[in-house]
Amino acid sequence: MNFALILFVLLVVTGVLWLADRLVARKRRAADAPSPWWVEYGASFFPVILVVFGLRSFVVEPFKIPSGSMIPTLLVGDFILVNKWTYGIRLPVINKKIIDVKDPQRGEVMVFRYPADPSLDYIKRVVGLPGDKVEYHHKQLKINGQPVPLKEDGNYLHPDRLYYSPQFAEKLGEVEHPILIEKDAPAFVPQVLNFPGRENCTYTGSGVTCTVPPGHYFVMGDNRDASSDSRVWGFVPDANIVGRAFFIWFNFNDLKRIGSFH
Repeated sequence: MNFALILFVLLVVTGVLWLADRLVARKRRAADAPSPWWVEYGASFFPVILVVFGLRSFVVEPFKIPSGSMIPTLLVGDFILVNKWTYGIRLPVINKKIIDVKDPQRGEVMVFRYPADPSLDYIKRVVGLPGDKVEYHHKQLKINGQPVPLKEDGNYLHPDRLYYSPQFAEKLGEVEHPILIEKDAPAFVPQVLNFPGRENCTYTGSGVTCTVPPGHYFVMGDNRDASSDSRVWGFVPDANIVGRAFFIWFNFNDLKRIGSFH
């Protein structure tokens, strides 16, 4: 469901009703006559929808985390806020950038429209920038030939399944963040899709090497062995970017998570 489109249609309909009353209908009815129901609804809902549409389109947008691909940074059920202007001002509905602000940086958590089905929103961490050579072999990440700093950081207890995963601290750019790597999971990438730019990637039994094309980004989940990401379905075009995730504002299962994540 394209909620932005639905909100835009409601904004247009209520706005037309409000404007029609101001310019035409109000002048034709008696001064003491009550406003018709369609005017009452239009006048009441138009300013509310206008504010919601403006905030959601240009300032922040709420999302709910549906899967465990970003564990331990983000958990299933986290309600997060996404900054809509960090990566540029975009026209709502068509998502066309009209003002540049800054480009995504390595280590940032980004929400984007899934390239294989733009009706779906995905969230992953930015790993590779345009022109980067990204290598992920034997579960070791390299960017442009340089190993990404990685150190052991204890174990992570999955609260829903009650088992432990090895946890590591990884530093991408200026961002140090936790990741999970299952030592017993295979190193190769299974079920690779035939995505645009597939020729930029080489797959082996130990992993994958990709060169990120211009205007695209390579993203990965923090739960490395339980994430379908750029290793599987390819690069994220700049046109698909929604914004930068930065704040957990609610979680029904764990209120202590409110306010965490930056």
